[in-house]
Amino acid sequence: MASLRDIKKRIQAIKNIRQITYAMKMVASARIKKAQTQILSFKPYMSYLEDIIFLLKDEMTSDDFKSNRLYRFSERDEKSNAIGIVVVSGDKGLCGSFNTSVINSAIKFIKNNKDKKIYLITVGKKAYDFFKKIKDVEIYYQIYNIFPKSNYTHASLISSKVIEAYDSFKLDNVYLVYGEFKSMLKQEIKTKLLLPISVDDENKKAKKDFIDFEFEPDKETLLENLIPKYINMEIYKLLLESQASELASRMNAMELASKNAGELMDELTLAMNKLRQSQITTELTEIVSGANAING
Repeated sequence: MASLRDIKKRIQAIKNIRQITYAMKMVASARIKKAQTQILSFKPYMSYLEDIIFLLKDEMTSDDFKSNRLYRFSERDEKSNAIGIVVVSGDKGLCGSFNTSVINSAIKFIKNNKDKKIYLITVGKKAYDFFKKIKDVEIYYQIYNIFPKSNYTHASLISSKVIEAYDSFKLDNVYLVYGEFKSMLKQEIKTKLLLPISVDDENKKAKKDFIDFEFEPDKETLLENLIPKYINMEIYKLLLESQASELASRMNAMELASKNAGELMDELTLAMNKLRQSQITTELTEIVSGANAING
């Protein structure tokens, strides 16, 4: 049976841990507000950019962009049987099941495409540390230690590597696997097609066409320059969503850990009081017994 000293040491250790988990919860809570603001302020710009790109694309025939970079709007004529996957995890742990869920989702996707050559781009140390041990995939590029301060520069660097791999290896498709922020309590792991560029026409709002506009340079050149920017913004959106999801998951995990630490401290305090009461009772019994023996 544990002594009073042992129980007191355990209570103090758990108290120190609770202080750490509570501090981590508060830090994540402060950072996630900024992350939410970035996501909300970014969405209107991204939506408008999508509208412009797809309106320009719709006004051009497939022959207008078959010979240049705009082939990303359609499947390749010749399949390479190779795909690229951008996996975005966190750099650190203590964020619940976030990293595990992202990695498991990527593993499942890889198994479903085991007949293809896989090229990975890992964002976040947890994803890199895991997939560098897997023999069936090739890590084309990795970047980590960018969270929770990821920015557009990081997105530009990653997107340049995505385009480079897409062109160099003639990839059929490039997919994104990341955590999408829904709310403080809900984050979903998404697998999304990045290249070739596609859009759900049902979700696009009807917009006025460009029949009354003159373009300088021409539409094709404008669209050709907008596509890399669009990919940059998609990657930037990906980083913001993943960052917010990780912070929300960490905040919830640390809140639960702090709560559990408090409950464990209460249990140990109760056990300590019972042990102390038992010792006092034993001592009183011994004193009374001794006194009775002397008087008897």
